[in-house]
Amino acid sequence: MSSGATTQQDGFPNESIESSGFDSSNLIEKLLTGLAFFLLGLAILPLGLVISYVIVKGLGRFNLALFTEIPPTAMAEGGGVASAIAGTLLMVGIAAVISIPIGIGAGIYLSEFSSKKIAKWIRFATNVLSGVPSIIVGIFAYSVVVLTMDKFSTLAGGFALAILMLPIIVRTTDEALQLVPKDVRWASVGVGASSFHTVLQIVIPAAIPAILTGITLSLARAAGETAPLLFTVIFAQSWPDGIIDETVPSMSVLIYNFATAPYQNQQELAWAAAFILVLLVLLASALARWFGQKATY
Repeated sequence: MSSGATTQQDGFPNESIESSGFDSSNLIEKLLTGLAFFLLGLAILPLGLVISYVIVKGLGRFNLALFTEIPPTAMAEGGGVASAIAGTLLMVGIAAVISIPIGIGAGIYLSEFSSKKIAKWIRFATNVLSGVPSIIVGIFAYSVVVLTMDKFSTLAGGFALAILMLPIIVRTTDEALQLVPKDVRWASVGVGASSFHTVLQIVIPAAIPAILTGITLSLARAAGETAPLLFTVIFAQSWPDGIIDETVPSMSVLIYNFATAPYQNQQELAWAAAFILVLLVLLASALARWFGQKATY
């Protein structure tokens, strides 16, 4: 009797139950995986549509003149966005000079030298700053720089973009340094190096690829901002003259102005400029991903 019960217990009925249970869980797993891919496709679809539409509309004016000529006047034909590219690079360069040293220095202080209580509040303030709308940053830059200098200027535009770049650089630098293993620091201190030399010669070089990732992403964001520049510089088609010039062309403001213009030539240039900005953002994202893969801890 016991032998028969054992045989029945170890026989096919129980195996079929286990097999049926395995098939059911496998089916649920496949359904959830399919649902996840479907939702991922829905999330990516708007991005794909936007990029495709910009490429279709902007590719027709993608030629050499686009990068060598200045934007045309209202009813003129032809032209390009060369001066707007130069103005954008100038203001982003000013923003980088201001924000990168401050951001990296703040990130190093947070990760290596600050107390936990101070670091907690500074990280909170950085997170809040990263969520501030760009138009508020533009108003702040207008109040601090434009009203103080009593004029619009390239410097004011770069200052506004630097504020937008700063929290990204601080957060990525802080997180990059925290990812460096503690054992590396202890080994350096154990052979007689000071904390300052350990951070400067061991920790920072190990975190440079991740820090460069944050810098690249912040530059991409600054290049595409429009609202702060509406409060800090006056748009013009001519070439920029310097950091205190009142009239400075920029890609984002050119798109904002020309896209709503009643002239087809300017609308086409707006789409071409948008295409260039999309390419810059894609390039920056690719560089950020490449720098991130180079990080070794």
